[in-house]
Amino acid sequence: MHSERRNDLILKIFAFLMVAHWSEHLVQGYQVWVLGYERHHAGGILGQFFPWLMHSEWLHFAYAVLTFAGLVVLYRAFAGPALVWWKAALVIQAWHLVEHSLLFAQAQGGFLLWGAKEPTSVLQLFFPRIELHLFYNSVVTVPIVVAMLLRWKSAAAQHTEAVSAEAA
Repeated sequence: MHSERRNDLILKIFAFLMVAHWSEHLVQGYQVWVLGYERHHAGGILGQFFPWLMHSEWLHFAYAVLTFAGLVVLYRAFAGPALVWWKAALVIQAWHLVEHSLLFAQAQGGFLLWGAKEPTSVLQLFFPRIELHLFYNSVVTVPIVVAMLLRWKSAAAQHTEAVSAEAA
């Protein structure tokens, strides 16, 4: 498979996973703010079928690592304005990974930071977890989507130019 087509396939899979994960957080917010679920019962769509999974720091940490790794691996597929947006997502996700690393270390290590009653990240000291993670996933997903759209727009323009040049 040509490397450009392979990158496009990987990008589409990555985008699907990002939007699906973001949707889970949107559903979780809807469950709390519209349906009136108690926060610990708002697990998004997956949480309705696998509630234990939503309360596992393993899932959240693994997803944060996967997202960061995807951003690093796919970095070379971007240039120009698309790369600027991709870099923004990478920087934000790096911090998000630090936050999840703190949560994961507390959950696995059996200790708590800052006198909290449960594993707590830095910004969770100031913002509730559901709102904070909806925010994090929004500010990572939006620049990824923008970067991909800019990349595909640029590729389409290059293709059109190549076809026009061949026809001339």
